[in-house]
Amino acid sequence: MDSDLMFVIGAVLVVLSVPSMFSALVDSRPPRAAAIILLIGGTLVVIALNQKPGGVALAQIPDIFFRVIARFVN
Repeated sequence: MDSDLMFVIGAVLVVLSVPSMFSALVDSRPPRAAAIILLIGGTLVVIALNQKPGGVALAQIPDIFFRVIARFVN
């Protein structure tokens, strides 16, 4: 799997786990599913960042997202 694709999938999973975690906490439930999704997403992001030789700058993140989306659209 491409490191850009892993980064995008991981970032999306991390972002989607936050509302699930808050929802579980508000309902007084343990946020098990949200925590698992957060761990999977975080692991994908860390693996993707380790595979990049120079790392990823904050300004490169939108370019990475658009590059991955463009690959699937075209």
